[in-house]
Amino acid sequence: MASILDRVPLPTRGRRNRVQTPQSVPPPQTQEDFVEMTLQEHLEELRSRILKSAVAILLALVVGLWLAFPVMNTIREQANVSGLQAISPTEPFTVYMRVALYIAIAIAMPVLIYQLMGFISPGLTASERRYVIIAIPFVMVSFAAGVAFAFFLLVPRALSFLSQFGSGVFEWNPRASEVLSFYLTLMLGVGLIFELPVLMYATTLIGVTTPKLFGKFRKYAFLLAMIVSAIITPTPDPFNMMLVALPTYLLYEVGILLSRIARRGKMTQEA
Repeated sequence: MASILDRVPLPTRGRRNRVQTPQSVPPPQTQEDFVEMTLQEHLEELRSRILKSAVAILLALVVGLWLAFPVMNTIREQANVSGLQAISPTEPFTVYMRVALYIAIAIAMPVLIYQLMGFISPGLTASERRYVIIAIPFVMVSFAAGVAFAFFLLVPRALSFLSQFGSGVFEWNPRASEVLSFYLTLMLGVGLIFELPVLMYATTLIGVTTPKLFGKFRKYAFLLAMIVSAIITPTPDPFNMMLVALPTYLLYEVGILLSRIARRGKMTQEA
């Protein structure tokens, strides 16, 4: 019997062993590989992430309190007044704390987004998680660019027009809280407008829209940009309207280009 086994070629026995114990095939995933959390565990994790976000905002608030007065002084200069008006006794302190808090939230935003992603990522697939991680930097940069555009260019031009409108009849002495709300509204609105290319790219990537569809609406894009600029800008002068309408239309063209890139990449993956 031993002599018969000795006559079997070694390569044949080696092939038989490789078939019996494959090394390249990973074990199949089962339901035991996925850990389900109870409602209590979800609430505990949510509480922990909210607490970490609050701590990040409080730490950033220290910087916000330091930068609040320089920012308010810049706002005062852009409003073209020697001093912003305060009606109530607590208004100076309230406006100061609002500015400091907005600065703190802006500084802590990466931490807030990280905590949010940590909470929702277990419910996403691997491909969805990858797309979200790629999109987050572009969303943040686009929004920050819109906020900067509004703060340094759009709002000063709007305030310059408003301060000179009816100067022979009205005395320009704006209230501090209203000027701050004016800034916040325009910065949020323009920041969202700057998200247009990212939105067009994302909707093409998931198959909701196509570059051809965006191209068909190109002739209406400038008209819609004018309507949006008329809603956002509080001044009726053509210069300030075009200051928003032209970038909005250019962002639409950039969105069409990104949509084509997304479509090309999607077709490559499907092939």
